[in-house]
Amino acid sequence: MFDVVIVGAGVVGSGIARELSKYELKTCVLEKGTDVAVGTSKANSGIVHAGHDTKPNSLKSILNVKGNAMFDRLSKELDFPFKRNGSLVICFEESDIEKLEALKEKGDKNGVPGLEILSKEKLKELEPNINEKAVAALYAPTGGIVCPYEMTIAYAENANANGVEFILNCEVKNIIKAQNGFIVETSKGRYESKIVINAAGLFADNLNNMVSKNKIDLVARKGEYCLFDKLAGEATTRTIFQLPTDLGKGVLVTPTVDGNLLIGPNAVDIEDKSNLSTTQEGLDEILNKAKNTLKEVPMRQIITSFSGIRAHSPKDDFIIGEIEDVEGFINAAGIESPGLSSAPAIAEMVETIVVEKLNPAKNIKFNPIRYGIPKFREMDNEERKNIIKSNPSYGKIVCRCETVTEGEIIDAIRRPLGAKDLDGLKRRTRAGMGRCQSGFCSTKLVNILAKELNIPITEVTKFGGESNLLIGKNKEI
Repeated sequence: MFDVVIVGAGVVGSGIARELSKYELKTCVLEKGTDVAVGTSKANSGIVHAGHDTKPNSLKSILNVKGNAMFDRLSKELDFPFKRNGSLVICFEESDIEKLEALKEKGDKNGVPGLEILSKEKLKELEPNINEKAVAALYAPTGGIVCPYEMTIAYAENANANGVEFILNCEVKNIIKAQNGFIVETSKGRYESKIVINAAGLFADNLNNMVSKNKIDLVARKGEYCLFDKLAGEATTRTIFQLPTDLGKGVLVTPTVDGNLLIGPNAVDIEDKSNLSTTQEGLDEILNKAKNTLKEVPMRQIITSFSGIRAHSPKDDFIIGEIEDVEGFINAAGIESPGLSSAPAIAEMVETIVVEKLNPAKNIKFNPIRYGIPKFREMDNEERKNIIKSNPSYGKIVCRCETVTEGEIIDAIRRPLGAKDLDGLKRRTRAGMGRCQSGFCSTKLVNILAKELNIPITEVTKFGGESNLLIGKNKEI
């Protein structure tokens, strides 16, 4: 019998797990994927929003501003990359400056610090590559960028180190309200728990509707992105938005914490929640819109495209809290933008609900510190000499584009909740994320995975399931 079962190991579920690991609670996380951070948390803009465009007094506005302020501490405790690069919302017509002023007024009501309307001249000073058609901008110095999957992995590893159990490849089939809690029926058997926390992302409506008469319906909203090589990373230093629309904040242009340039997303509502395809039409749309932001979009530097799907609630706000007709069932649903920015505050909000219900003792052994994998590419020569001396595998470069060593790959596999496939290695080390997109390093990665996991190379997968990369040896088939 668990005290708490959390369904979903994205940034919200993993963040909640980490907060609850501060208490003497028997907690587990059920994740249907082969790894943490394999849903919306692996494919989004990586933006930490300042909080100026959310409706005042909504959960989105309150939790966005609170969550934003928590990132500096969390990134230091959990050792994930985060940078306050600031953000800009630009307009192209003098008549739209009043909309920027209204956006600033909304941000002031939300408690966003340091907001400022910039003239065209000041905007050009900050961002020389901005399109000449831009006439003004709203500047938010507290805006930031983060690696969403590294943040999620850091949350999960720290929660796991503090006693939370993670059960992967475990799909929830049904939830039954029992006398003393819940019975959660899964692809790996039944789990009993006093409390269930629904952090199932796109599928949170399904879980809610298993137990409650108060049905919710989430819309799968897909967004497509283009990622550019690091040679294009200095096209902008700040995150640049265009004035938002009813479908969201629109196409943005931003550097990433790893030095790339990212453009996207569009917004297309879809029926199939597993449809992560990209389309020529969609990619053309975001690139054409980005040309309104920048003088020049470095088209030749595109190295890949991808899409992500967010869970949109028609109520246009997060759905968080214990549902009225089922005691002990707590929703963290409809977590679309600014969900990543709000995730730390969402975790604390759910933590408060659980603590009030169960009144657990503090975990006196809780350790808030988690150390990430040492990054060879970020070391100076002296640091490189020292780490190679202590661990010679750090002297073998596996991924040339991102300067990832064999030592990093092995660490990513062996550490708590370690990588089990190529995509898991990518998210933990960036191996295969560079200019050649795994063209040179994939065979080495397959061999290291097979050796470390003690499996045949034909059993190594890209992302679990049936995504095997090899079926046999040449000339034997």
